Amino acid sequence: MTSEPPSPNGPRGRVALVTGGGSGIGRACAVALADAGAVVHVADVDAKAAGAVATLVGGYAHVVDLADPAAIGELPAAVDILVNSAGLQHVAPITEFPPERFALIQQVMVTAPFLLLRHVLPHMYAARWGRVVNISSVHGLRASAYKSAYVAAKHGLEGLSKVTAIEGAPYGVTSNCISPGYVRTPLVEGQILDQAAAHGIPAADVLSEVLLTRSPIKRLIEPEEVAAAALWLCGPHTGYVTGTSLPLDGGWSAN
Repeated sequence: MTSEPPSPNGPRGRVALVTGGGSGIGRACAVALADAGAVVHVADVDAKAAGAVATLVGGYAHVVDLADPAAIGELPAAVDILVNSAGLQHVAPITEFPPERFALIQQVMVTAPFLLLRHVLPHMYAARWGRVVNISSVHGLRASAYKSAYVAAKHGLEGLSKVTAIEGAPYGVTSNCISPGYVRTPLVEGQILDQAAAHGIPAADVLSEVLLTRSPIKRLIEPEEVAAAALWLCGPHTGYVTGTSLPLDGGWSAN
């Protein structure tokens, strides 16, 4: 949070909904938005995690399984800022990838954001202001082996974000993706053993030999760094930034 006076076009006084807000990037976004003066609704499948973050930020907890389309209608619709951060991962070759797992990942990471947009855009359009921040990934811009569902979903989210930007522009609504490299989150930490098994290497070597091999900056990005970018996209100087993807990938996509 800066020492500068808050802009009326920034998060102060706005209502935000953050999915996957109980941990990782979602948690960091909830904290950053609350620190900037937003009222934050924290949505997560984990009741304990959602409640803890809501208490921390003085917001509201919503226990929701985004794989259930009906549950999305129970979330608040009168929100000004939507952060789509919820996600999951599965690592396996295409020939061994469980179809039901592939479908679940698309449901949570593409269909749920679409349904959430249908849910909240009418309020944003009526208010003539809105910010949609989609937590994508460098895998929305590039591909890696053994991640067919995740790569497909993030590419789909990038496309959905662009359409949202085009349709929302006349109403003062922007939509952008943030596309980080590997972030220090439970999702990434949970991949290490899977990647070790898939590549046949020790878990201790996964960071250097698999996850960060294409990144010139040899460290994981922190959730708070991603949240800072999300907060910037909701700030007073980004009304003309829309339909884009902001890579925070340590130079991966440049290499």
